[in-house]
Amino acid sequence: MAEVARSYERLEEEVLHLPRTDRSKLATRLLESLDEEDFDVSPAWKEELQRRVADLDAGRAGLIRSDDLWKEINQRFGTSL
Repeated sequence: MAEVARSYERLEEEVLHLPRTDRSKLATRLLESLDEEDFDVSPAWKEELQRRVADLDAGRAGLIRSDDLWKEINQRFGTSL
């Protein structure tokens, strides 16, 4: 097991030194390699996610940048997260 941990650490170190575009491609490929079955999502959540994606695709909903979301939350609640 220790050998696997060392191999992972070496691999991680090498990957982190790749150019940004290569890291992005690798991250995308790794995420694509995960099976949907790896995630335990209830049927109700699957339905909700499909509805939200359909709303985005149809232009009935939009996305908010995380920076803008946190700014609004901090303004609304007087916090600084």
